[in-house]
Amino acid sequence: MGLFDKIKSIFTSEEQEKESSEQDTPTEVSESDDATDDSDLETIETIDQEKAEEALSKEEMKSLEDEVAVTSDETVKQVDKPEVEELHSSDEPQRKTQTFSEVEASARAEAEQYKEGLKKSRRSFTRRLNELFSNFRYEDEEFFEELEDLLIESDVGFEATMYISEVMRYEAKVENIRSMKDAERVLVRTMVDLYGDTNPDYVEFNENPTGLTVLLFVGVNGVGKTTTIAKMAHQYIKEGRKVMLAAGDTFRAGAIEQLHVWGERVGAEVISSQQGGDPAAVVYDGLEQAKKNGADVLMIDTAGRLQNKKNLMNELEKMKRVVSREVPDAPHETLLVLDATTGQNALNQAKIFKDTTDVTGIVLTKMDGTAKGGIVLAIGKELGIPVKFVGLGETMEDLHKFDTEKFAYGLFRDLLEQTV
Repeated sequence: MGLFDKIKSIFTSEEQEKESSEQDTPTEVSESDDATDDSDLETIETIDQEKAEEALSKEEMKSLEDEVAVTSDETVKQVDKPEVEELHSSDEPQRKTQTFSEVEASARAEAEQYKEGLKKSRRSFTRRLNELFSNFRYEDEEFFEELEDLLIESDVGFEATMYISEVMRYEAKVENIRSMKDAERVLVRTMVDLYGDTNPDYVEFNENPTGLTVLLFVGVNGVGKTTTIAKMAHQYIKEGRKVMLAAGDTFRAGAIEQLHVWGERVGAEVISSQQGGDPAAVVYDGLEQAKKNGADVLMIDTAGRLQNKKNLMNELEKMKRVVSREVPDAPHETLLVLDATTGQNALNQAKIFKDTTDVTGIVLTKMDGTAKGGIVLAIGKELGIPVKFVGLGETMEDLHKFDTEKFAYGLFRDLLEQTV
């Protein structure tokens, strides 16, 4: 099943649930319905009896729970004090587990956040497509040129735009497109399935007690790099992981202080030096402290200046050499942070950093503030770098792992209403 069919099934299920809830809504009882026959009275008596038995069952259950609680208290009292202290002094991180219902509720909430966070992109794209389809009655060359212009202006990227255009031309040629409604359906299906090709892999945390996962963050100033580090650290700490931060951006004034402020807020220790110090030395100190303190994750901030690409490349390469020497196979992720609101400029930054360092994934911030959600396709198709995280708001909970299904649903929901 392609991504389009999955999204369509989700949308259809939502509509069915909505219709079912409307049908299940109790109607008002008129005064003429007050009179009941004997069978109704028997039914009422049966219900009352069942309620009484249920209440009795609850009392029995409460009594049983009280007995279990007393037994548990007595068992706890029998535990030797040294054993209790040993349990509390254990350095093993307490991983938080979730029930199935909690996971399901979390997934639904995240899908809703995707829908809300991509509202600007969805409304803009839907409006412009509706205008395109309403202005053209047949799929002629002018239609395809207008479509290509619309996609490029939406920052879908040249390669993805040409691919979509070729698919549309082919479908028109074999007569799978005979109306504008068909054209809209083929376009939505093609774009949704394109997003399905961008599903990324995520770093697997080393669960060995002596293991350390190292994440390196790169990106220009002003894209939300430090805030992204704080949000990600906050989420890992909530999962029960021990997180440390290294202030490797010693060039920008205030960068070290900013990371310290965020570290205090989320509860992560920050390793730093004075402004203008050697970033590689900070990274080395951070690695030593992380291993000494048994940290699970070390997140490294870096300078974002692009004025002298050669200096930046040399600096990043030096930091990576230090990391790989101290922790084999590290850094496990090199994440490039981009501001989605800058559109094509973000794509240009990605090209520069790809030439400068080995970027393994993209973090797109401020997706809720842009009408150009197509930038995800441009990065994936033109650079071959997967988008791994997206920022859909300003709170600490608004950084999400990139989910193609939820993203495509959030971006194309209005169009799906028109095509399903």
